[in-house]
Amino acid sequence: MDNYKQEFTNYTVLDSQQTTAAATGTVAKKFMANVFAWMFIAIGISTLMSLLFANVESFRSLLYVETTKGMAMSGLGMFLSFAPLIFVLVMSFAFTRLSAPLLTLFFILYAATVGASLSIILMVYTAGSVVGCFGAAAAMFGVMAVLGYTTDKDLTSFGRILMMGLIGIVIAMVINMFMRSSGLDYLISIIGVAVFTGLTAYDTQKIKRIGAGIEYEGTSANDTKKLAIMGALNLYLDFLNLFLMLLRLFGGRKD
Repeated sequence: MDNYKQEFTNYTVLDSQQTTAAATGTVAKKFMANVFAWMFIAIGISTLMSLLFANVESFRSLLYVETTKGMAMSGLGMFLSFAPLIFVLVMSFAFTRLSAPLLTLFFILYAATVGASLSIILMVYTAGSVVGCFGAAAAMFGVMAVLGYTTDKDLTSFGRILMMGLIGIVIAMVINMFMRSSGLDYLISIIGVAVFTGLTAYDTQKIKRIGAGIEYEGTSANDTKKLAIMGALNLYLDFLNLFLMLLRLFGGRKD
C-alpha cells in the first residue's frame, strides 16, 4: 500500500455487483461496525475533555488565563488549537508507516485535543443551545449516514462537488478573518451545513465500498484496523463540522 488514498482507490475499482455482494459479507459488516464504534468513542472522548476543561478550574487554568481584557489562551491552549491538525496530517501522510496500535493512539489523542480546544464552546454558548445543536447534528448525521449506506446511487460525482464547496468554505473563512462580515459568516455557516450533511452520505458510501474491497481482496487484519480508524476520522470530522456550523447559526451566547 502506498498511502491511504491509494488504498481507497484500490477498494473502489470493484463493479457494483461485486461491491454489493462483498458488502453483505461478515467482514464488511464488521468493518462498518468498527468504523462507527471508533467514531462514537472519539465523540465521547472529545465530549468528556470539553466538559473537563470547561468546568474544572485546575484544568481550565491550563488553557485560559485572565488578562485585563478578559480571558485569553495560554501557550498550551494555543498549542492544543493546532495539535488536532498535526495529528490529522501525521495520520494521513504516515498511514503506511504507522502500525494499527500507533494509528489508534494518534486518533485517540486527536479526539482528546479537539475536545480540550473546543472547551471554549461551553464557556461562550449556553448549555441549552449546545445540547440542541448537538442533538440536531446527531439526527442529521444519522439520517444521511443511513442514506449513504443504503442508496444504490453512486455519490462519487456528488462528492467531488461537495469537496469543491468545502474548499470554497475554507477560502471564504480565511477571507472573513480580515473582513469580519457577519453576513458572510452567516452564509458560510448555511453552506457549511449543506456541505457537511452531504459529505456524511458520501463518506459513508465511500467507507462501505472500502469494507466491500476488504471483503473481496482479503486485506490483512492490521490494515483493516488502520482503514477503520481512518474511516472513523472522516465521519468524526463530518459530524464535528456539522455541529459547529449549526452552532454558528443557532447557538445562543451567554450574557
